[in-house]
Amino acid sequence: MEITFLGGTVAKKVVALPLPPNQELLSAETLGQFIRARRTQAGLSIHDAADFCGIAVGTLDKIERATGDVRLSNVLTACSMLGITISIEAKEKTF
Repeated sequence: MEITFLGGTVAKKVVALPLPPNQELLSAETLGQFIRARRTQAGLSIHDAADFCGIAVGTLDKIERATGDVRLSNVLTACSMLGITISIEAKEKTF
């Protein structure tokens, strides 16, 4: 992303965040942290990443911050496009 400032162009730097440790996915916050970390490690602004994923900036922001309701398809698209794999498995009968 570039910002025009007094006739010149200044690139806004994206700071790469570390990935959280691999863990069981128990919350939207954990998934949001992974998505934000992958985005920033790729050097993508939230605007560029949303465009790359084909979703709205506001939607990606909600996913990363785990606020509001978003479509599961948007979450899965963001994960896929940013190289995050989600796996699921059935636990032993718990009911």
